[in-house]
Amino acid sequence: MSDESARINARIDELTKEVSDLRHGYLIVNKRYTEALGALKTLTNNAKEAAQRAALAAQKAGLASQNAATASKVSALQAVVEAAEASAEAAAASAEAATEAAASAAAAAAAATAAAAHQAEETSLQAAAHAAAAAKLAAEVAAEAVKLAHEAAEAARKARK
Repeated sequence: MSDESARINARIDELTKEVSDLRHGYLIVNKRYTEALGALKTLTNNAKEAAQRAALAAQKAGLASQNAATASKVSALQAVVEAAEASAEAAAASAEAATEAAASAAAAAAAATAAAAHQAEETSLQAAAHAAAAAKLAAEVAAEAVKLAHEAAEAARKARK
């Protein structure tokens, strides 16, 4: 009986150690998961902010493009050819800036979406949706800026003739 008892006690000791090792491993995995989750939250929020800032930059570039196109048209009417051409170039540069901002917003939205997919938390999904909306707005503004740049270039060509 004492051999049997010793074997049972030894087995209980082994199982106790295994449970302890498993508990320790769980704590390590849980800590790493919590850290990864925090990093994903930060990434998602940063991507959302980047998309919103890029959309704002695209809006400002679109406004600059609109003002340059207006200046180009007015200058063309007054036969100030050099000013019209410079305005057309400014409109084109603003359109490029708006396009780059739109691309940046799209990249940020993609990052936010990827983080949200990994994280699957409501706040991340909302941040990804905001980032996607900002990217859409930036793309729309960029398209308008390109249109205005073409109008400015056309006004400059007319002024040249």
